[in-house]
Amino acid sequence: MPNWKHCQGRSRIVFPPGPPPKTKQESMSKKSAGKSAALSAAEFDKKFDAGEDISGHLDLATARVCEPEMQKVNVDFPAWVVTGLDREAARLGIARQALIKVWIAERLERAAATAR
Repeated sequence: MPNWKHCQGRSRIVFPPGPPPKTKQESMSKKSAGKSAALSAAEFDKKFDAGEDISGHLDLATARVCEPEMQKVNVDFPAWVVTGLDREAARLGIARQALIKVWIAERLERAAATAR
């Protein structure tokens, strides 16, 4: 089983730890010979936004999907809080649990940023 400690946080696709690319252009190029030519970040974004296939410009052989360890937590809220959560979740078109997760994650990220 791989060690995913470098993937702590939200679920996302990451690349294994190692030296970062020297330039943005290097990070957007396929390292294998004979593959797609390097793109600038702006060109890459433009192709992506236009819905073009950008997979030839990615090195998917080293990509990993990190799934954070989940832990259940039960929290009791007053009825007025649940009503407010339900109202906001309905306004956004998401589930109450999703709203709670997003709000808590945003608050923790903001607290971590101010602690630095």
